[in-house]
Amino acid sequence: MHPEIVRNAPGDCPICGMALEPRVATLDDAANPELVGMTRRFWVSTALSAPLLGLAMAEMALDVPGWLGVVAGAVLATPVVLWGGWPFLQRGWSSVRTRHLNMFTLIGLGISVAWGFSVTVLVLALIAPDLIPPAYRGQGGAPLVYFEAAAVITTLVLLGQVLELRARGQTNSAIKALLGLAPKTARRLEAGGSEVDVPLAQVQRGDRLRVRPGERIPVDGLVKDGGSSVDESMLSGESIPVEKTTGSAVTGGTVNGTGTLVIEAGRVGADSMLAQIVRMVGEAQRTKAPIQRLADEVSAWFVPGVILVAAATFGIWWAVGPSPSLTYGLVNAIAVVIIACPCALGLATPISVMVATGRGAMAGVLFKDAAALEKLARVTVLLVDKTGTLTEGRPRLEAIEPAPGFADDEVLRLAASIERASEHPLAQAIVTGAAARGLESSPVAGFASVTGQGVLGVVDDRRILLGNTGFLESNGVEVKALRDPAEHRRRQGQTVVLLAIDGVAAGLLAVADPIRASTAEALAAFQKAGIKVVMVTGDNRVTAEAVASRLGITEVEADVLPDRKSEVVERWQRGGALVAMAGDGVNDAPALAKADVGIAMGTGTDVAIETAGVTLLGGDLRGLIRARQLSRATMTNIRQNLFFSFAYNVLGIPLAAGVLYPALGWLLSPMVASAAMSLSSVSVIVNSLRLRSVSV
Repeated sequence: MHPEIVRNAPGDCPICGMALEPRVATLDDAANPELVGMTRRFWVSTALSAPLLGLAMAEMALDVPGWLGVVAGAVLATPVVLWGGWPFLQRGWSSVRTRHLNMFTLIGLGISVAWGFSVTVLVLALIAPDLIPPAYRGQGGAPLVYFEAAAVITTLVLLGQVLELRARGQTNSAIKALLGLAPKTARRLEAGGSEVDVPLAQVQRGDRLRVRPGERIPVDGLVKDGGSSVDESMLSGESIPVEKTTGSAVTGGTVNGTGTLVIEAGRVGADSMLAQIVRMVGEAQRTKAPIQRLADEVSAWFVPGVILVAAATFGIWWAVGPSPSLTYGLVNAIAVVIIACPCALGLATPISVMVATGRGAMAGVLFKDAAALEKLARVTVLLVDKTGTLTEGRPRLEAIEPAPGFADDEVLRLAASIERASEHPLAQAIVTGAAARGLESSPVAGFASVTGQGVLGVVDDRRILLGNTGFLESNGVEVKALRDPAEHRRRQGQTVVLLAIDGVAAGLLAVADPIRASTAEALAAFQKAGIKVVMVTGDNRVTAEAVASRLGITEVEADVLPDRKSEVVERWQRGGALVAMAGDGVNDAPALAKADVGIAMGTGTDVAIETAGVTLLGGDLRGLIRARQLSRATMTNIRQNLFFSFAYNVLGIPLAAGVLYPALGWLLSPMVASAAMSLSSVSVIVNSLRLRSVSV
């Protein structure tokens, strides 16, 4: 509930009083000490409280002398209150001492007043019976005491705590399920050719591991031998297996199909994708959603307000209530204090966030914080980068068109030579294309990159420029002869880069990045949901519009340099839109940070993932549809929880105060109030747990 509270050992939260949760979930099956302690206190308290209820009913039905119930109450209720209820009394006193009034302030006040009043009256009845008026005596002249009420209230609150702790334990079920995806051992190939099963913790980067059919892949790595289909639903949320061959990347925790794979371990331990997913989910669960500010503001005034209402209830009943007015006032004030528990209000938002972030991870969607989870439901405009987001992000060389006097192999060789120093996806396509033709690259001197425009350097003593039309022209290169063939390629949706050698245009290279098979389906779903989709790309407008027309995107922001993408985001925000930005590259990071919700492709760069509020592990925009569905379901769930919490207190407090007594003669027993209080918290948690089964 309060992520700012961090301790190095189990204990109680100094703000809300509830038991602190471990920061990181584990597969350790060790029992929760808080739950064990509360359960033990509950069963002992139940055994002691049951006879008290039996005696109370016997007094009414069988006319049993009242003194028996008083003495038995003192003997049996005292250990229930002082031992069974000790955590509540302790936390209640701590809340007063630290000035963080909370649910335990009210619980401690209620049971201590009921028990303390009863002890005081019993002592007076024994040493100065004449001080107790006849109106405050029951059968056989026994004084009216509330030992059974104090005991039963304590027992019911303990029951509520047990149920709540058990339910809260289920909120981390998604993280535990993720942790359970990692196998305990891996089959390592030794230098001599033998195979040995080793604990996963002993696997090192570079080890070769054999994964047999049906086994889980132990670590992140690359396939070195074999082929198979792999179930990557933990990343993408899609159940369709993905084909893996030599050179393919695999992720630890995914399930191998019918083939055998030999993989080389890459990221292991805390660096693995699975470990990062668990860490990100755990961090997200400790953040606060903006909607929680309402609950926090109400809670700050709630407990003092309840104490004032209880005091007023006591005063009014004592002043104008029927005889015995003091007893009526005390009982109704205790009922007000007990029923007005702010626990449900405090749990309403964080429990939903915990369950939803875990559910998202199981569907291949990571939320960095609760704010992103909340805002995604209200997004009106989605800005999408083209390369790696709408497309596969694996461009391939489609064509080489040399200028007169130049050979295509020479154009490709020089282009590949200078692009070896670049990490841009287009550069990799050119380098791969050259390698496929058996062309050997030459060393580069004086390499420089102009972001969003091109690269330059010296290869074989010749000055090479490679980039867009504006880049070459700004360096004094005449590109007129290449304009028409370049335009033709762009109209086909291909990206064109021009090559200049010693100031002369030498040719063009056309690179195509296939559109993801799932992109059209995802965009249609966004448009159906009323979300405006805008393509934002640094590519040429002709190329960008060619791709956009094939996908049904009507608005395109083309020729946008990387440092200008954030300006596009800001412009839409100034127009009143709630903007989500989806991208996968380093150059998208500023725009992802500027957007109301930044969305990174899990197949993209670490910088983009670190900056974004939402990460789609499978790199598939359909994951964003699932993320938005989960966001909307979560916000609905939170609103339901807040409604239950507010409605419960709005209705419960007046009933406990006795507003219906003058008209209907109805009063709410403190014992009934304690049961209702406990069930209110449990109901909020149970409602939140429904998010585990939401369809995404």
